Amino acid sequence: MLKRLLFKTNKRCLYKFIYNLGIKGAISFKRFQKRLKKGNFFPAFHFISVTDDCNLKCQGCWVTGKTKNESMDPEMLDQIITQTKNQGSYFFGILGGEPLMYKPLFEVFEKHKDCYFQLFTNGTLLTQKVAENLRSLANVSPLISFEGDKEIADIRRGGVDVYKKTQNAIMNSTRAGLVTGVAMSVCKSNLDLALSEDFIQSLIKQGVIYLWYYIYRPVGEDSSVELSLSIEEIQKLRSYMVTARTKYKIVIIDAYWDEEGKGLCPAASGLSHHINASGYIEPCPVIQFASDNVSDAPLVDIYKNSEFLKGIKTEIPPKTTGCIIMDDPKWLVSYVNKNNAKDTSGRGNEAERLSSMPIVPSHGSGVPIPEKNRMYKFAKKRAFFGLGAYG
Repeated sequence: MLKRLLFKTNKRCLYKFIYNLGIKGAISFKRFQKRLKKGNFFPAFHFISVTDDCNLKCQGCWVTGKTKNESMDPEMLDQIITQTKNQGSYFFGILGGEPLMYKPLFEVFEKHKDCYFQLFTNGTLLTQKVAENLRSLANVSPLISFEGDKEIADIRRGGVDVYKKTQNAIMNSTRAGLVTGVAMSVCKSNLDLALSEDFIQSLIKQGVIYLWYYIYRPVGEDSSVELSLSIEEIQKLRSYMVTARTKYKIVIIDAYWDEEGKGLCPAASGLSHHINASGYIEPCPVIQFASDNVSDAPLVDIYKNSEFLKGIKTEIPPKTTGCIIMDDPKWLVSYVNKNNAKDTSGRGNEAERLSSMPIVPSHGSGVPIPEKNRMYKFAKKRAFFGLGAYG
C-alpha cells in the first residue's frame, strides 16, 4: 500500500496529502483537544454540503424530497473555511447532493491551497478532465461511493449504469495519480459484496488507497428502513473490518468505533458538525435540525453559545454510543422540540417521520471487538482526526 501511495500517486498530490492533511491535521487535532480541556468548543473539522442538487436519487439520502434545492453562496463557503482555519483546522469534507454539480467548487479549492478537502462524490461526473483538474489542484481526495454490483447499484442509487460509471470514476481518479478512496454505505442489499475478498482485491488492483465502510442509516424521503442491518450483521461487518486491517494492502476506515471497539458518534464527541447548503449547522448530515446558521454570528461565537449543539454532546452519550436516529428517534424529536430547533430537511416533516420510524440497530449495538492492528489502534487512540468521520 505504501509503495502504491509513494510511487503511483502524483508527487504534488502526495505532498499535499502528507503536509496539509497529515501534519497540519495532527496539529489541528491537538489544538482541538486543548480547547476541550479548557472548556472551549470548536470542531476539529467541518463537513459542508455545498449543494442539494444531484443527478441520482439514492435510497436513504438526506437531500431527497426537498421542496427547493439550495446551493451555498460562495461567499458563505469562503467564510466557513476562513473562520475554521482561524481556529487551526484545515480539513474539510465536501458533500452534496453531488458536489461536482456546484459550479464554484474548483475556485474554492484553488483559493484555499493550504487546506485539504475530501470530496464525497457518486463518481458519475468524475471524468478524465475533472480528475486532471483535481490533480493540478493537488489538495483534494475523491471519495467515490460504491453501493453494489451492476444490479444493486442502480436500485440503491436510482440511476442507470451506475456501476459502470463508478468504475470509470475510480479509473480516472487513480490514473490521474489522485489519493483515491472508495466508500460503501453497508446495508442488507450489499453486505455480501462488502464482505467479499474479491471486492477489496479489485480496489487494490485499481490503485485505490483507502476504503471507508459506514453503516446505512434510514433517512430522507425514501428512508428504506428495511435495508438497515441487524445486530448480527453489524457484528459481522465489524469483525470483518478488524480482520481485514491485518490482511489487505489498503487502508480501511471507519468512524464508528474506538480502538476498543466501543461505539463512537463523531457529532456527540464533538469531532465534527455538518453545515448544510443553506448554512444551517446540524449535528451531522442525518440529524436535520438546527438552531444556528453561519450567517447569524461568527462560528466561534455560535459554538460557544449554542445550547442545541451543547446538548447533543451531553445528552446523547448517556443514552447511546451508536446513532440516536436509529436507537431512539422519538427521543430526538422530543429534544428538538425542547430546544425549538428548526427542521432543516427541506421536507418539513422530519419530526413526523422520526416519530413513526421504528427503532433499528446501530453501531452501538453488539459486543465490542477491539482493533487487532497496532497501527489502527494507535491512530484511533492518539491521532484520530476523522478522515471521513461523517458516517
